[in-house]
Amino acid sequence: MNVDVLVIGAGPTGLALGIDLARRGVRALVAERGETLAPGSRGKGLQPRTMEVYEDLGVLDEILAAGGAYPVGMVWAAGEQVGEHAMFDPMEDGEEGCRFTTPWMVPQWRNQEILLGRLTELGGTVAFGREVVRLDQDGEGVTAHFASGEPVRARYAVAADGGRSAVRRALGIEMRGETLDPDAALVADVRIPDLDRTWWHLFPPSGPDSGFLALCPLAGTDHFQLVARLPGGTAPDLSPEGVRKLVSERTHLAPGAVTELLWASDFRPRAALADRFREGRIFLAGDAAHVHSPAGGQGLNTSVQDAYNLGWKLGAVLGGRAPEALLDTYEEERRPVAEHVLGLSTAIHRDEARRGASTRQLGLNYRHSSLSEETRENPGPLSAGDRVPDLTVDGVRLFDRLRGPDWTLLTLPDGMFLVRPDGYVGWAGATEDGLASYRARVGLG
Repeated sequence: MNVDVLVIGAGPTGLALGIDLARRGVRALVAERGETLAPGSRGKGLQPRTMEVYEDLGVLDEILAAGGAYPVGMVWAAGEQVGEHAMFDPMEDGEEGCRFTTPWMVPQWRNQEILLGRLTELGGTVAFGREVVRLDQDGEGVTAHFASGEPVRARYAVAADGGRSAVRRALGIEMRGETLDPDAALVADVRIPDLDRTWWHLFPPSGPDSGFLALCPLAGTDHFQLVARLPGGTAPDLSPEGVRKLVSERTHLAPGAVTELLWASDFRPRAALADRFREGRIFLAGDAAHVHSPAGGQGLNTSVQDAYNLGWKLGAVLGGRAPEALLDTYEEERRPVAEHVLGLSTAIHRDEARRGASTRQLGLNYRHSSLSEETRENPGPLSAGDRVPDLTVDGVRLFDRLRGPDWTLLTLPDGMFLVRPDGYVGWAGATEDGLASYRARVGLG
């Protein structure tokens, strides 16, 4: 099989990239080693910026229908409710330009189902049961060899195969970072029919040998996501009996209150960043390039936005509209963002930062990118490299003008803005002086 792009991994990153490529007419194949999409609620929080991306990719309505807002936390002690806990800071004064103000909860398994449905609708394909065992690349492309089935030849490949990325290891790219907690943690999806779904139930440690436990009602389901810290080197017991025992020891609930265990996993929170996001014609995206503490809900969102950044650039180069050098800006732009977000999620994990404006990811920008050209002496509130806000100007919603896979030229009271396909300003000026040369540089003619 010959394709333009081989995407390795059918998690949210790989599926989002597949969608973006498919709507650009790029021949792409998403290869997934598993026989089905990965189970489990995992990363369940979609930040406002990701919701904007999902609107452009055509899945927002389904995501809104499938999920819901996060509930307020309820702290328990000795079987009694002792106080509410706001999980997220409210929108601050002056923080505007987005129709979404807080994260939206969608279990990851459902998120993936929606993305797969959209990819299929666009004519894209996921090949399940296709484990990559070797990648060979040359000056013209990449050949992928699988544990079973015929090889695939692609002009480019993208490794979106998770934090333990086999592709990254095979390329010899180091992932540097730290384990954030010496203790293991358990995460599981459970049914507890008699537990009030109004609250995100929080159970602080009851003693030095105990650990934190939380039960969050998963929007759009009758499940709860259980997260528990296991201090003292305790090995997690992922069996139904082990999960029931853990819940009964840490909460006021009896073991039988957990009527079903749907999925369980264990992990040790860590923060790590790949030394580079590219090796020749192979790119790293998502957890293959950066892994986060789940605190603050940043990992999945940063990963989807990797795909959103890379998709339009691959499309432009493969379509012959832009020089191959455009692909160099993927790492230039996304690695600093990943490094910044890793620091934020680590600070939240250590209770050194709040889940506030910075976690909504609306303020992330590419002002220092070589693709950002600001020609005004006195830029206004919107500068080259900034995300265009979701505002209505003269009765026209800007996002309606920006939607789709192309560049858009906006003329606003504070200047002229050539907006990239991913919604960030590439070029800004008071007049059209310099616009033609910028267009030529990025392959717009």
